[in-house]
Amino acid sequence: MGISVNGVDIDDVAIEQELPHHQAADNPLKEAVHELVLRTLLLQQADTLEIAAEDDDARIDALLALQIKVPKADEAACTTWYRNNAQRYTSGDMVEARHILFQVTPGAPLELLRATGEAVLEELQAHPERFDELAAEYSNCSSGKVGGSLGQLSRGQCVPEFEELVFRLREGELAGRLLETRFGLHIVQAQRRVEGRLLPFEAVKSEIAAYLDRQSSQRATHQYLHILVGQARIEGLSMEGADSPLVQ
Repeated sequence: MGISVNGVDIDDVAIEQELPHHQAADNPLKEAVHELVLRTLLLQQADTLEIAAEDDDARIDALLALQIKVPKADEAACTTWYRNNAQRYTSGDMVEARHILFQVTPGAPLELLRATGEAVLEELQAHPERFDELAAEYSNCSSGKVGGSLGQLSRGQCVPEFEELVFRLREGELAGRLLETRFGLHIVQAQRRVEGRLLPFEAVKSEIAAYLDRQSSQRATHQYLHILVGQARIEGLSMEGADSPLVQ
C-alpha cells in the first residue's frame, strides 16, 4: 500500500495481522492502518526517549505514563458531574407507556405516513379516549392489539430517542409531535410514572472519579497522538479524522 512513517514502511503482512481486531469498525482496513501508524509513532518516540520494557505494549504504556500527566478528578469536579447527570445514578426509574407505530415500508412512504400520523395525533389531542381504538386500527406494532401498551419501561430498554422523549413526559401526557426512530414514526403517551431513587453521592463518588479520570486520560492521549502525527512524516495515508482505540 506504500505507507511509511518517518521512513519506516508498514507492510501488507502487518496490516493483515492487525485487520481482525477491527472487524466491528465501519471501515476495518482504514482503522487497522491508522492503528499501525499510531503504534509505529509511539514506538519510535519510545526509541527516541530510550524507553525499554519487556514488549512493545509495555513500552507504549511506559511512554504514555511518562509523557501524559493528567490531574485526578477532585471532589468538586465529581460533585458537579453528579449534580448535572443525576439520571445516570437514579435507580428504578420507570414509566408505563403506550404508542402507535407508523412503520416505513416500500408501500408506505414517509410522507404518507407522516400525514396519516399527524392526522391521528390531532384526533387523539381532541379525543384522547380513542387511543386504544386508533392503536388497534393504525399501529404496525403488535402492541396495537392491547391499545398500544408497552408496559413498564426502565432506562436502557428503548432506543435512545424514544427513551429521551418518554421519560421526559409527565404522567398521562401525550407527546405533541410525532417521534421518528429507525422503526418509523410514533405517537407516544406516558401513562404512569414510577420515580426512581437517586443514589447518594458517597455511594457513587469513586465510580464518578474513575470515569472522569478515564475521560481526561483519553482526551490527553488523543491530544498527544495528534501532536506526534503533526510532527511525523507520514506517506501514503491521510491521518485526518483517525479513530483508533489508541485515540479513544
